[in-house]
Amino acid sequence: MAQWGLITKLLPYMSTESIDDLYPQATFPIYVRYLLADWIERQRWEDFELEKVELQLQAQTMLDQIIIYLRTQAERETNMVEKVRLNHTCSNMKVLSHSAYGLIALKLHCLAFQEMFRQQALKFGVMVRDILRKERLLVNNPAANHLHVAQSPSREQTTPNTPATKMNDVDDLVYRVLYVQDCRQKIHQLQEDLNWERQNFESMQSPTQQNGLDPQNTEFQKLQNKLQQLEFNLKSMATLLQEAVDSLVQCQARLIHKLKDWRWAQHQATIGHPFDDNLGPLQTWCEQLLGLNGKLRQEGILTRSPIPELQEKLAGLQQALIESSLLVDKQPPQVIKTQSKFSTTVRYLLGEKVAPGKPVVLKAQIITEAQARSLNQLGTIPSENVGELINNSAILENNPTSKSTCATFRNMSVKKIKRADRKGTESVTEEKFALLFSTEITITGCDTPYRIQMISVPVVVIVHGSQENNAMATVIWDCAFSESDRIPFVVPDRVPWKLMCVTLNSKFMSEVQTQHCLNTCNLHFLAQKIFDQPDISGDFSQMMVSWAQFNKEVLPGRQFTFWQWFEGAMELTKKHLKAYWSEGVIFGFIGKQHLHLILKESPNGTFLLRFSDSEIGGITIAYVAANEHGGRKIQNIQPFSKRDLEIRCLGNRIGDIENLAFLYPEFPKREIFEKYYTDPPSTEGGYIGARLQTRVDVEDVSSMTPRSEIQEMSPQLITPM
Repeated sequence: MAQWGLITKLLPYMSTESIDDLYPQATFPIYVRYLLADWIERQRWEDFELEKVELQLQAQTMLDQIIIYLRTQAERETNMVEKVRLNHTCSNMKVLSHSAYGLIALKLHCLAFQEMFRQQALKFGVMVRDILRKERLLVNNPAANHLHVAQSPSREQTTPNTPATKMNDVDDLVYRVLYVQDCRQKIHQLQEDLNWERQNFESMQSPTQQNGLDPQNTEFQKLQNKLQQLEFNLKSMATLLQEAVDSLVQCQARLIHKLKDWRWAQHQATIGHPFDDNLGPLQTWCEQLLGLNGKLRQEGILTRSPIPELQEKLAGLQQALIESSLLVDKQPPQVIKTQSKFSTTVRYLLGEKVAPGKPVVLKAQIITEAQARSLNQLGTIPSENVGELINNSAILENNPTSKSTCATFRNMSVKKIKRADRKGTESVTEEKFALLFSTEITITGCDTPYRIQMISVPVVVIVHGSQENNAMATVIWDCAFSESDRIPFVVPDRVPWKLMCVTLNSKFMSEVQTQHCLNTCNLHFLAQKIFDQPDISGDFSQMMVSWAQFNKEVLPGRQFTFWQWFEGAMELTKKHLKAYWSEGVIFGFIGKQHLHLILKESPNGTFLLRFSDSEIGGITIAYVAANEHGGRKIQNIQPFSKRDLEIRCLGNRIGDIENLAFLYPEFPKREIFEKYYTDPPSTEGGYIGARLQTRVDVEDVSSMTPRSEIQEMSPQLITPM
């Protein structure tokens, strides 16, 4: 049922004062709400805030639509409004009729309505938003309406009902807090009225009457009813306050879970998982909860019978929120080379609530895995310094444009690092550290400062560039296979191959910046490679792959690990083959056994591009050639390295080699690669032009890997300018 339909069921039980409070007669009378009930509930009033001046035009448009509708209704000759249905509590409201007076009055009201809000459309939008919120409060807490009705409580009225619906966001809490405030104000007013009426009643009684009050006296009965109503309202108030605090507990638990999800998604972005780094909604949520906590604490103090347990719970929630609002917005590089500069940014989501005065300075220190584990359990900052950080302090500064409060460490570096004792064959590139950021902060309205801290994602510290590849393998394994709620920085030693497939594909696509993924054939060959299984028919779906297989043990017959080989192909593609890969002209990872199966029936000159399985960072061309007996054989051209492709691009090299005719399965070479050819160098300064050309030696037809050479073509004479 629509919200207005539910409200109409509650109107008979609401006082005239309550209805006037809910629907101000001068600005948004109840009959306007009635006439436009469906339309009003379809609009996005929740977007409006007084600070959002950019929504002024939207608010004005919505206001104009209301005016137009009211004018249209006013101009209709029949059935404008039968009546605004009111109950006995709304008897002082005017009911429009079909008379001429009613039509004129409505027209005049429309003009006044428009003029009143012409310059305050946004204020009008906020007002309607608040009215709808209050309506939802009434709908969700129907029993709380007794706080507005001066009558004797029945046995069924002893406790408020559970809300009929459960919101999925902070709105439910906002409505509850608004309602608690409203209820407390009503109780205060009822108490004052009761004191006044009691004084008047006693002043009118003679001393004899006061000593023996007549229970049948009408005035006495009124006082008794109001006194019972007040006691009932006070009990209801305590229950409503408890429910609001419980709602705050649940809402804050959801927020903290969202903050953890954000940090986890940020951590996994390293391996290419999608990540939305926008912290705006979470910051708004934090600020709302802090404000609502303060309002509930205030309401608890103003209650006639304060509940210490609720105050303690609210204080604990406030501390948890303040401590959870520090995040590493821009993580440091996860492989840090000593003596090299790097930057990182820490953001405080409650920055606008920080008490003015002394600047807030964040300090950074590097901690070990063991220290991070102790920090996670005890919450105490490590005293032992395991590394020396340069430029390890930054001031928390507010940016009004982005509405963010951040501390940016722009020129930080690790001067030296103290290594832990390594176990067995563990290398320095397997040791994980983290940066710990900490400060003391005071929030406006809070008496005592809070100690807040946050650690970065795990980092690996190296002293030489040659260690970077192995260090990155540690980072990849940590990002891909750790659990979100782990003990720092625990990772499994073995993982299902299916998970490894997802990681390799995600990392490859992210690093290359392409939408073309690794296909089933590619992943199958990668499994053959890492498990040393040459049989193409093998099933690897249920197998487990270990850290040692990933980047500790060298591949059979090679001098490099699986990750080093895979990363080399990925880096080559990123730097020199992105366009080719993205268009699907590179087959990529494929073994020789599979290669022979798909090319054996192809005509001479058919070729495909694959990554070398014997060299790091190489791409080779496999093609069908004639053998000495008139049959076919598969030739593999010596792989092209990064340096080779810097000298002459892949497209030109393919164009140079006459033996290549069709890209597998049967695409003419020129149609596919012509757009990658580059023009011959122009003549400059009067010199004779020259260009390089790739030549494949095919004299030795028994060779399976002809060599590739770079050869200058015979120069042409060009007349100097």
